[in-house]
Amino acid sequence: MGAPVWPVVAADGVRLTLADGRRLIDGMSSWWAAIHGYSHPVLNHAVSAQLGRMAHVMFGGLTHGPAIDLGERLVDLTPAPLEKVFLCDSGSVAVEVAVKMAIQYWQGRGRPGKHRLLTVRGGYHGDTFAAMSVCDPVTGMHRLFAGLVPEQVFAPRPACRFDGPWEPSAIAEFAELIAAHAGELAAVILEPIAQGAGGMWFYHPQYLREVRALCDAHDVLLIADEIATGFGRTGRFLACDHAQVTPDILCLGKALTGGYMTLAATLTTADIAAVIGYGEAGCLMHGPTFMANPLACAAAVASIDLLMAGDWQGRVGAIAGQLARELEPCRSLAAVGDVRVLGAIGVVETRAAVDTPALTARFVDAGVWLRPFGRLVYVMPPYVISPDDLSVLTAAITHVVADI
Repeated sequence: MGAPVWPVVAADGVRLTLADGRRLIDGMSSWWAAIHGYSHPVLNHAVSAQLGRMAHVMFGGLTHGPAIDLGERLVDLTPAPLEKVFLCDSGSVAVEVAVKMAIQYWQGRGRPGKHRLLTVRGGYHGDTFAAMSVCDPVTGMHRLFAGLVPEQVFAPRPACRFDGPWEPSAIAEFAELIAAHAGELAAVILEPIAQGAGGMWFYHPQYLREVRALCDAHDVLLIADEIATGFGRTGRFLACDHAQVTPDILCLGKALTGGYMTLAATLTTADIAAVIGYGEAGCLMHGPTFMANPLACAAAVASIDLLMAGDWQGRVGAIAGQLARELEPCRSLAAVGDVRVLGAIGVVETRAAVDTPALTARFVDAGVWLRPFGRLVYVMPPYVISPDDLSVLTAAITHVVADI
């Protein structure tokens, strides 16, 4: 018998309404995406207004206002060298596009042997094949596909904590690997500062600075997968901002549309785009049917404008402070190995793997929606959550974990 599922019939604000009438405070933002909560009137209006004009049109040989508006906003909000935008279907596809960009770039430069990727263990980049190949090969969810996905190069997970001292030895093995494989590496790909589904681990900004310098020294591109961390989740608009590092290719998704519909973006530099353009293919070899869907683009424009018009940094900072205070008592619990917070992400790491179905059911009984996995009980609420509702989430975590 499989794990139970709970039918949801409505969602508004930070609450999910189940079919049996119970209302749950959402602590997951629907996997990082619903940063403004649910059924937000501004986003509802943007989608309904666009629906009245045009739901979809192919993005080959045609363009439209919402895509243009979105591209302009993304270029304005990201570091200056990133001025070319490819709009695609989902986060996993954004990673596929990023990998293709890197490989086609080196083909255009006359170096087709540079086609592999270097990454760090503990990462998660999606469920499609190129994305699977750079997820953690041991603890990742894609071990069943071993031997079927490309073999990449893996460095140890960054060992220095975000809030701890920097140890130069933390980058040593990465430095050895990039030097040894530079001739075959198209790019380094990683989740900057905060690893998500691969372990909810927050590492030192200096590690990312060192990676950027090593990529430059060895003529390797840097891909930053900010699908989960972008749009303020870590306390900065991009997690890369913690290290003041600019990647060569940037992947965005999840919160891009405020959780309204699937859309992602891969950004790169004018130089990389130009080299791809005059390569053998003459274009990037990727063309999703629903790329730059007008409804999704309209939602994304409205979500970005809503985020930037408000004090998102203040809200995320307040959430971070409250999470740190209210999850700290978990540190003394026998079942707990670590408690860590970064921006609007709170993590209680247990010493042994938890019973996900059992704990999820207990959280539902407590009136909250949290879905732990492995040894991680974590919370990443919508930015609009009130202090009282956030306290309900943290109290539920403390109470449930105390009984493990």
